[in-house]
Amino acid sequence: MRELLVIGIGAGDPDQVTVQAIKAMNRADTFFVIGKGDEKQSLVDLRTGILAEHVRGEYTVVDITDPPRDRTPDDYEGVVEDWHERRAAKFEAEFASEPGVGAILVWGDPSLYDSTLRIVERVLARGNVSFDYSVIPGITSVQSLAAQHRMVLNRIGEPIHITTGRRLADGLPDGVDNAVVMLDAHCTFTQVTEDDAEIWWGAYLGTPDEVLISGRLREVEDRIVTERAELRTRHGWIMDTYLIRR
Repeated sequence: MRELLVIGIGAGDPDQVTVQAIKAMNRADTFFVIGKGDEKQSLVDLRTGILAEHVRGEYTVVDITDPPRDRTPDDYEGVVEDWHERRAAKFEAEFASEPGVGAILVWGDPSLYDSTLRIVERVLARGNVSFDYSVIPGITSVQSLAAQHRMVLNRIGEPIHITTGRRLADGLPDGVDNAVVMLDAHCTFTQVTEDDAEIWWGAYLGTPDEVLISGRLREVEDRIVTERAELRTRHGWIMDTYLIRR
């Protein structure tokens, strides 16, 4: 492979794929798609649907099975480090076997809570394959959340804090009134102590399965917990993002 394109494709809506991303996809000969098992096949189907809608020429799709990892580790950073190394080995093997221009389609934007660029740099650092790569930005779930709720993420002059459920468990930082939370598998918003907090929550943003709930946190938190559990059971996976505001 002589060149790799890391392409942000938005939160799931094919119409949110940028013109730059479409041009990049039409330059690619091979698309590397990371699969996460049968229960998340719909994620792969969304990617292939985006290709079918926007790519006009011939191309090859290479499926890469994502290595498993412990989701509740005692040593979180160590487990992720090992997972990245095993991912890099798989990418390296596929990159070496495919000629021409390759591409990886990244949910949202590659800059926000995504490991793809770290894996690509790790592959290059191993020194067994060499290629140039470019990054094409995409619409994030954060942007999609704000658009679907028809809201601004911050009030006038206030900062926005983007964090994870793991970090929110420590509480909202002092001076932070607007926190966007991603990667929260445990409904950590229920641990927020401010009784006057508000929440804007969205799952499967940009897809036909999208669900939105908003309101006073104490009034809607139980509904979100129940809805989230039912959705995860129904689909086998869930991706959700939310804004908490003091």
